[in-house]
Amino acid sequence: MAESLTNTAQKAGMSPGTLVHVGSVHDIEPAMWLIDYSKDNVEKRAIASVDDIRHHIDSDTVTWLTIEGLSNVTLIESVGQLLNIHPLVLEDILNTHQRPKFEEHDSYLYIVLKRLSLESGHFAVNYEQISILVRDNFVVTFKENNDEIFTPLQQRLMNGKWRIRNQGADYLTYTILDTIVDGMFIILDSIDENIESTEETLLSNPTTESLATIQRLKRELIYIRKAISPLRDLLSAIPRTDSSIIGEKTHLYFSDVHDHVLRITESIDSHRDMLTGLLDIYISSVSNRMNEIMKVLTVFASIFIPLTFIAGIYGMNFEYMPELSWRWAYPALWLLFVLIPIALIIYFKRKKWL
Repeated sequence: MAESLTNTAQKAGMSPGTLVHVGSVHDIEPAMWLIDYSKDNVEKRAIASVDDIRHHIDSDTVTWLTIEGLSNVTLIESVGQLLNIHPLVLEDILNTHQRPKFEEHDSYLYIVLKRLSLESGHFAVNYEQISILVRDNFVVTFKENNDEIFTPLQQRLMNGKWRIRNQGADYLTYTILDTIVDGMFIILDSIDENIESTEETLLSNPTTESLATIQRLKRELIYIRKAISPLRDLLSAIPRTDSSIIGEKTHLYFSDVHDHVLRITESIDSHRDMLTGLLDIYISSVSNRMNEIMKVLTVFASIFIPLTFIAGIYGMNFEYMPELSWRWAYPALWLLFVLIPIALIIYFKRKKWL
């Protein structure tokens, strides 16, 4: 098995088209499964060898091949040779740091995009690159993981009543893209819940944890927008292609997915504005709390300043101070110490400073 590199920079110096896996290495065994269907029949099975795919390439049925795990470079290279895929495209498939894009080639179309998912137990977004090759009646998806994102789509394929069984590879491509994009709404719903929860916390008891949550959500939104923004150009380019692989009847469906991406982008912008507002609320809350603390300290200082002044005067070591020889001087001083704070507190309350 060929070497896997973590960063694109590690690939520097290699000739163009050199097939090396670049990206995170997932602890899964690379696997292939295939669904072959027509209007009347459907077959799903695991593929053990690339040779098992050969007789499906030019068949009249629609074939969907999925390859899970990209660490086996030899497997990807063999599939590429069988389907006559350009080495630069295979290089992009193996490099999971690609920007979402759409490319037209003589006998196939190449689509790459990011699939977003949530980690279980806490809010953290995972990013998985999915590459799609579209030929006449043949679709190949390359995934980093063996997750179940396409399980509902497979189940609908096995149901003979669904529209996709009467359509071609272009409609299958649409459903794959639609499934990936629809999963992004789940991320936005989770972000929305986190924003609402953070807002309630800020209004009741703002803490440094609230600030950390705001910063974390803002950072995630930046990454999400970076992954989603290129999809607008990608999905607007597919209906404009001159390739016969994409039929005119499916143009409307790709435009619908494009509208979904626009909605997601607008939601991201809205959430970023909301988080900016929450940050302002946090700063205002902390500032108000600090002002309240300063007000209390100022009140105490204002009460003790005159008492300190009086105590300072009679604490001076002058020999002739008439009040020192007065019999009731000490009780009078204590009475003054009591009356002054009471008078100041009444004054502060009338001014509504307390």
